[in-house]
Amino acid sequence: MWKSHPRALPYLFFSEMWERFGYYLMIGIFTLYLKDVEAGFGMTEAESADLYGTFIALVFLTPFLGGLIADRYWAYKRTIIIGGLMMGLGYCLMAVHDLKVLYVAMTLVIFGNGLFKPNISTLLGNVYSTPQYNSQKDEGYNIFYMGINIGAFICNFFGAALQIMLGWSYAFLAAGIGMFIGVLIFIIGTKHYAEFDLKKGVQEGDMSFLKICLLILVPSVVFGIIGWMIPGALVGTDSTDAFIFACIPVLYFYASLYFKAAPDEKRPILALLSIFAVVILFWAVFKQNGSALNTWADRYTDREITGGTKEVFETFKLAKSISYTKDSVPVYDQQFRIQKQDGKVVKEFNYPVYFKNMEEAKKPAEGSKIAVWSTNLSQSINPAWVIFLTPLVVALFTALRRRGKEPSTPTKITLGLFISALSVLFMVAAVAMSNNGMSKASVIWLVMGYGVITIGELFLSPMGLSLVSKLSPTRITSLMMGGWFVSTSIGNKLSGVLATLWDTYENKANYFWLNFALLLFASALMLLLLRWLNKVMKEKGIN
Repeated sequence: MWKSHPRALPYLFFSEMWERFGYYLMIGIFTLYLKDVEAGFGMTEAESADLYGTFIALVFLTPFLGGLIADRYWAYKRTIIIGGLMMGLGYCLMAVHDLKVLYVAMTLVIFGNGLFKPNISTLLGNVYSTPQYNSQKDEGYNIFYMGINIGAFICNFFGAALQIMLGWSYAFLAAGIGMFIGVLIFIIGTKHYAEFDLKKGVQEGDMSFLKICLLILVPSVVFGIIGWMIPGALVGTDSTDAFIFACIPVLYFYASLYFKAAPDEKRPILALLSIFAVVILFWAVFKQNGSALNTWADRYTDREITGGTKEVFETFKLAKSISYTKDSVPVYDQQFRIQKQDGKVVKEFNYPVYFKNMEEAKKPAEGSKIAVWSTNLSQSINPAWVIFLTPLVVALFTALRRRGKEPSTPTKITLGLFISALSVLFMVAAVAMSNNGMSKASVIWLVMGYGVITIGELFLSPMGLSLVSKLSPTRITSLMMGGWFVSTSIGNKLSGVLATLWDTYENKANYFWLNFALLLFASALMLLLLRWLNKVMKEKGIN
């Protein structure tokens, strides 16, 4: 796999693999930890989804700042190392069970990811910028993306085993150790990308860092505070209002890049901004893997295991036993863990929620136990598909390239959005087959849904990174990479907003139909833009 590619690729591959090991281990258990009433914070579904959405939104908003710092001041190596160390420390602090410490840890992860994420992606693009490797850029990003998902696949097994054996704290510590390993590998490989570790400095016409702070960052904080303090919630919750308001100065900044650009830079920048806007809807649906789809796996999917499977899972500490107690008292106490006020549930904890939608004939005897596989293992389904499908997708595009029939990068993104829309239909079918969640659904529906959206993801996500590298003016490449992550950020927050609506949908199929409509709409928008985008690509002499 490495032979025809730059020697820097394996080091960047494994650095990103371990970084994603830490991040996805943490994300896989984050909402489960927040909802855990015994060892977590006992949050409701809506509370945990809101915090999750805000967190992952901010994680992908700060790459805007990280790209700016690397482009102008620190270059890529220093920025990546500092960001990685901040993230590792943040994961380790999550091991401390205290809400204030959790917020400090989240802040470190948010800013650490901002420094790390856009710059390692940009550095990879720089490595492929030479004539020898330029034609392999899409393929290089696909391989790099597989590294991301190897980390995302294996981490959940560690997270499940450590949580079951030792508790949440040790799982978070494992995420931190993974991050530190990624930083070490990056440092070891420095010599292979030293010549591409560029610092472009402040160019003529660029805003100074002080001016950006005064016109962008400070206003973002002020706007966020205003959004938080507005009486009532304009869009769901105070945190959502704050996030939307805080994004306004950032969006203004990216719009200003177009208006202040040189004539030959305007069309490429506008093309990128258009794609950034459309793919927000992809991330809004895709990033529900840690919220709504995690809830589906936890409460609506048949996770019971028996016989040899049970023995294997219990040997590797990937399953836990839960005890059945009939829920017959409609008030809160330690036994039933449900709290009602004026006849409405105000808190519903995940102990023994698993049994609530199990058919009576399948429920165990009162007081007996069953073994279920750990919920966060469902987070490994998507990366497992990525690992399996990436070589096939790379082979497909390589074969088409040899015949001169490889689709343009914007065409791949359009196809990715449409394929992703089709994936949601599997969850609609899962709702139908489980009688609207009244009985347990087979895990096969999750596996197939994740499989199809993974094909869409492989057509879209690595292609988006490649497109930014291809179209961005050289002086702001990392900054535009930050723009890709700003669109991811907004989509992530929207995913949290959608997930907070989960309990408001009596018919869960309608929730998934909403996701289907959003992706279909995004596909239609990209289709309308496609001819123009391909024309811009040809003007730049790229595919």
